[in-house]
Amino acid sequence: MAKTNKPSKPKSNSKIKHPEQQPEQQPIPEEPGTTESIPEVVEIPTQPEPETPASIPISAEIEDTKQPIINPELDTSPVTTESIVHLSHADLYPFKNHPFQLRDDDDMRALVSSVKERGIDQPAIVRPRENGGYELIAGHRRQYAAASAGYSSIPCIVRNMSDEEAVITMTESNFNQRSEILASERAKALKMQLDAIKRQGSRNGIKNKDELGTRSNEIIAERNRMSSKNVQRYIALNNLVPELMEKVDEKKLKFTTAVDLSYIKAKNQRYIALAIDAQETAPSGTQAQRLRELDQKDILNADVIDGIFLEQTKEEVKVILTSQELGDYFGEEKSPREMKEQIMKLLDEWKEKQPPELTATHKPIELEK
Repeated sequence: MAKTNKPSKPKSNSKIKHPEQQPEQQPIPEEPGTTESIPEVVEIPTQPEPETPASIPISAEIEDTKQPIINPELDTSPVTTESIVHLSHADLYPFKNHPFQLRDDDDMRALVSSVKERGIDQPAIVRPRENGGYELIAGHRRQYAAASAGYSSIPCIVRNMSDEEAVITMTESNFNQRSEILASERAKALKMQLDAIKRQGSRNGIKNKDELGTRSNEIIAERNRMSSKNVQRYIALNNLVPELMEKVDEKKLKFTTAVDLSYIKAKNQRYIALAIDAQETAPSGTQAQRLRELDQKDILNADVIDGIFLEQTKEEVKVILTSQELGDYFGEEKSPREMKEQIMKLLDEWKEKQPPELTATHKPIELEK
């Protein structure tokens, strides 16, 4: 394993003169947009230590103070003021159950290039862990970019916060800063926010379960500039089995259709995922509603699912011929009815000359002038 640059003391301990500002969050559409593909998910590698000690410059404007320097080895001691320190990758631990993936996509490559050129403009946010080290709250992509750029440490804001505060900070930071968020990521993050708000509300004296749930949902909707209904839809997606959730992220399954399927029992959801693969098509919104209704009546099974997928929408085939096109063969004296009769007669004569396997089934043809 490559040797990491683990300092015994952080390189500075300073009060923040200008607190970190989060960019304004944009409204969330009722349904996710489409993307061409999902980049590969990557893990943060352990980077070899550069020949000379390397830490990432930070462009934040801070002022020196005489506060005690925080030692990463003693991070269980209370921190009374926020400070910016350089922490090695070995001292940083990812957020527990972090809902957002690290993807080696164009955005990540651009971030790595920026870090190599200018360093990190915005420090990561971390909090001390009881068992040593620091938990990353915001800055997982920055840490990966720093490691890829060859830096052994990154600038971090050390901040004491509760579990609920950490969840809210982590999710909102990612909502604000990521250009692409998968439906599964947003669903998991909103569920984490909702659970955190509920715990806070319970401690603040709201005991009624329905009132707590309704109020928490409204708070989440307001914080993320979404409708309450859309928040509920995203949270429902967490009930999808992985096989279906993956199809939502890949845009093989429509968002609203997936919401209906999320209310179906897990066993039947897996049958539906198999049917999608076998038929190479996803159920329509109407079919998803039928599947949901049959599941609620306990009459949905693999055979019923296959039958619904094999249903064909009956549509008449229409062949449109213009007056000019028909005039080349019939002249102006023929009426539309006479032309149709003549065409059908010619088709019957053609059909008699064809092999039986080519004319076994056919749909009625409606001709329009």
